Amino acid sequence: MLNSSGRAIRPRHIAGAVTAAVCLVGLSLVGTNTASAADRVDFDGAVPAWAVSANDAGAAAADTSVEGEIFLPLRDAAGAAALATAVSTPTSPTYKQFLTPQQWIAKYSPTQATSDAVVAYLKAAGASITAVPDSRQYVVFRANVAQVDAAFGTELHSYSIAGATLVAPSTAPSLPASLASQVSAVSIDQGRTLNHPDLVKPDSEPAGSSSQAQSKLVAPAATPAIVTPCSNYWAQFTVTAPAAYGQTQFPTANCGYTPRQIRSAYGLTPNVNTGAGQTVAIIDAYASPTIREDANTYSAQLGEPSLAGLFTQVVPDPSEFTDIDLCAGPANWQGEQTLDVEAVHGVAPRANIVYVGGTNCDAGIDVAMSKILDNKLATIVSNSYGNIGEAVSPDLVRGEENIFTQAAGEGIGLYFSSGDNGDEVAALGYASPDYSASSPLVTSVGGTSLAVAKDGSYLFETGWGSTGDQILNTNGKLSLAQPLPGTFRFGAGGGVSALFKQPAYQKGTVPTALAKGMRVSPDVAAVADPYTGFLIGLRPITDDTTLATGPFENSSIGGTSLASPVFAAQMALVQAGTKTTIGFANPLLYSVNKSNPQVFRDIVPQNPQKALVFTSPSTGITRLITLDTDTSLKTAKGYDDVTGIGSIDVNKAIASGAVK
Repeated sequence: MLNSSGRAIRPRHIAGAVTAAVCLVGLSLVGTNTASAADRVDFDGAVPAWAVSANDAGAAAADTSVEGEIFLPLRDAAGAAALATAVSTPTSPTYKQFLTPQQWIAKYSPTQATSDAVVAYLKAAGASITAVPDSRQYVVFRANVAQVDAAFGTELHSYSIAGATLVAPSTAPSLPASLASQVSAVSIDQGRTLNHPDLVKPDSEPAGSSSQAQSKLVAPAATPAIVTPCSNYWAQFTVTAPAAYGQTQFPTANCGYTPRQIRSAYGLTPNVNTGAGQTVAIIDAYASPTIREDANTYSAQLGEPSLAGLFTQVVPDPSEFTDIDLCAGPANWQGEQTLDVEAVHGVAPRANIVYVGGTNCDAGIDVAMSKILDNKLATIVSNSYGNIGEAVSPDLVRGEENIFTQAAGEGIGLYFSSGDNGDEVAALGYASPDYSASSPLVTSVGGTSLAVAKDGSYLFETGWGSTGDQILNTNGKLSLAQPLPGTFRFGAGGGVSALFKQPAYQKGTVPTALAKGMRVSPDVAAVADPYTGFLIGLRPITDDTTLATGPFENSSIGGTSLASPVFAAQMALVQAGTKTTIGFANPLLYSVNKSNPQVFRDIVPQNPQKALVFTSPSTGITRLITLDTDTSLKTAKGYDDVTGIGSIDVNKAIASGAVK
């Protein structure tokens, strides 16, 4: 027997699978639903794959505060999926016939009665309701472990995952059958607090076990092996290093490209490619108390236009910030927000920017997204954060994909950074692209290493994947500590999804041997390598509780957290130049790549191999950094799982007439 959400009610010991169809791709997620008795229905898809006995640290403390999210089914989910496909596909007769938020909500959102029933149940269980978006797609609540256990008929345990200890249900949570019929998914684990900014500094230590290996391999140096001043452009300074790749002279790492250099390298013309009339939204957790002041100080410092009249914020009060320890705190996210805002403004200096901050890195991110979608605050959204691989529960993915379906139906393009840890094997033990970038309903932005000449011209781009080999100086004789290329440090995320089937737009472009019928990430790329990174400026938060800040300072930063806002800003320039709204861009981007391949720069391995030298200011360690060495992910002619179809040439995209 099926309830109105299509969930089977049957004996608990029987496992059944439910397949959900999501637009543009046959999304197949196991979501078993069983009944313990006639009055309760299990949500087996709410148990994440990492909540297993091997990781189990025992029952969570009863008074631990937990955030949860109940997702409600769309009315006419198949119709919503069909709409998202039709308005995003260039060959469709209804291409770009987007709905307004009000139209979409009226036609597809869950009913008010459904939302009210869920809210009433949670309140009766002692939970506090923290958010219900205008679209009514979900209800966010907080409760303690004891209350969650009782309300959902489960027992929350603590589990070890990727170096963190997180709470998750040890058995499938359940709801009364009368309520379960009105619920599509349940999320009561803390897995999404693994969401982190996809940004790194040249001096950062790699994440996961690779960091441990690196720390065992090298010891702090009393003095650098080589003096390596940073370069303001590619090869401004070169140094002598141990022989590698047929040479002994190597450029030093970049000090951080300025907005003017990024615009120049990517061929963007002042007073022409400005993004005027476009709005780019940015989502991160929390909110910097000095972002407007910082961006304007930074702009004045570099002779860039101010943000006056171009920047707005929709942010929670600091008293509403939650899960600060789990989410690594406002100070950690401040650098992300600053990078995003200054990168978008730097590439599209007359575009409007709206920053929407989440109360945390969990459901707060969904609430921020819904504020944009339900009010259409922008047509382009940059999201520079991601999970560790696809280690999220099937139920959570179901709920997220419905939100992304709404964005596509309304003509709002979502851009996600593809990740900074390559194939994630170091953290997970197996290869995986990062979610949400692996969703077939978003544009996943991979990373490149960008070489800019003294005159600002484009020299080359190669895939962002950095390995480091310590340079030793023994009585004046230089040597490498390891065989080349050394130990992986950072690199663009990507790879083959285990969750999503291959979307139609990737067929014929992504090699069959790579995809094997599944979605592959990323789709496109832009500059990301911290060794050829971007200069930012901010007054850093010195106390996560008071949000006190220090004096203004500059630093160089990178990661696909840079690539995502750069590409989003480039798409704002394309929209401005073609006087159109693109919406969910992937079907168009892949189509243009086939018909007008000159629009995208194909990122391929460089010959000879490119490398540079960097000395850590914190440890004194000097390394030879080999570029385009990204774990199992490889650049190649045509599509690849580091840079997708490549980096975009904005002017050729506008001039081609293919983007319309």
